[in-house]
Amino acid sequence: MKKRIHQIELFLKYPHDVQREVFVNLIDTAQKTVYGKAYHFHEINNFQDFQEQLPVVNYESLYPYIERVMRGESHILWPGKIKWFAKSSGTTNAKSKFIPVSAEALEDCHYKGGKDLLSIYVNNYPESRMFSGKNLAIGGSQQINPLDKNGESFSGDVSAVIMKNLPFWAQLSRTPKLEIALMENWEEKIEMIAKATVNENITSIAGVPTWTIFLLQRIMEMKGAKHILEVWPNLELFVHGAVSFTPYRPVFKELIPSPQMHYLETYNATEGFFGIQDQKNSTEMLLMLDYGIFYEFIPSEEFDSEHPKTVALDEVELNTNYAVVISTNAGLWRYKIGDTIKFTSLDPYRFKISGRTKHFINAFGEELIVENAEKAIAFACDVTKALVDDFTAAPRYISEGQKGCHEWIIEFSKLPESIEAFTNALDDHLRKLNSDYDAKRQKDIAVTSPQIHIVDSGTFYRWMKKRGKLGGQNKVPRLSNNREYVDDILKMLAEETV
Repeated sequence: MKKRIHQIELFLKYPHDVQREVFVNLIDTAQKTVYGKAYHFHEINNFQDFQEQLPVVNYESLYPYIERVMRGESHILWPGKIKWFAKSSGTTNAKSKFIPVSAEALEDCHYKGGKDLLSIYVNNYPESRMFSGKNLAIGGSQQINPLDKNGESFSGDVSAVIMKNLPFWAQLSRTPKLEIALMENWEEKIEMIAKATVNENITSIAGVPTWTIFLLQRIMEMKGAKHILEVWPNLELFVHGAVSFTPYRPVFKELIPSPQMHYLETYNATEGFFGIQDQKNSTEMLLMLDYGIFYEFIPSEEFDSEHPKTVALDEVELNTNYAVVISTNAGLWRYKIGDTIKFTSLDPYRFKISGRTKHFINAFGEELIVENAEKAIAFACDVTKALVDDFTAAPRYISEGQKGCHEWIIEFSKLPESIEAFTNALDDHLRKLNSDYDAKRQKDIAVTSPQIHIVDSGTFYRWMKKRGKLGGQNKVPRLSNNREYVDDILKMLAEETV
């Protein structure tokens, strides 16, 4: 672990050299693939050639090539045959996406990321006793690749792909057994995990906050415990990602009331492992530069362009919203992953996730992003002593006799002292965070105060179950520029009432 810290220090010191080396290796390795020949990789000598010869693509654009890989063809996007595909529903697309996971991506990206987060954690907390117990990993499920007629390749949540391929020594330090960890039915899985781990010495947990909360509450119920430390007194670390932890932090503090409890955020997506929180007192993440991923960034003014201009790492600026574009050792080329980030430091390159390129509300010119919403929710909770489990929001459009507003559906685990005070705090903080929103809210001329629907505990769980989106990489969409999600939830609640 100490040896790896020295290697991390190397890319901290020479970030552009390391990225240049990754770029050259990717181009050289994939020259003779179908994609490499189609876009003349052998003629690419520098980043400018790369920008000019290859288009920036989304999943739909790349899917014809991915489909061929899934059908068993070799040397399409990356040399050799791909046997694993990470499945993601995405939150802006109802259809599943299948991302190729090469042997190189598993070893040099996903596994390397896992080792690095442990190295960084132990380097920050050398007194850690984490290895005296087991890691509880809450992962997804796996299936046979639906396009493989021979049944020789597999798909699943990225967590399931990683778990299934872990070396034996790593399997010994984790729980529960794979047959439970990879179960497909999430309700059964949570119950089985609870029964399998309730008497284990759990020292660390890795998972998405939502499902982790369900599991902890179930285990406390089984043991009649007031908090989880009565069950797992040596628990010291929760590794989380996929969604912002800000709205969940107060809930976890109630479930795990210990000043010795540590939280470590990672940016581990279906497409790759990108960042790790490397400082004790900051939630910023360090951009990991030697995982076989070459980064580009699209400035916000280019988000909707058909042929967006990108900047390389050495051209990014602080506190600017960028969409992330990656080229990887699994054959994704100039691929838009849909996330947006803001750099908080350029030496070294640290960042925060600011939202999704398609997850925003801009019905009235307010350009509200997920980062704004989550900060405002956290502020309103703090002011009114509330705890929020989940939420989503959408615009209520201006119509005859009715002004526009933002309509929120919020599931509280602890109700605010006053819903009016909560609404005002949410609205006021949004106005402070977003000048465009503030301008549209002036004197209620066009946009009025938020409308909030308080829903019962379990509402979002039932809605995600109804959509077939339980578990794994599936996340409750925070914001939407249309009313698809809000109307669907309200419809479900009306039908349940009837």
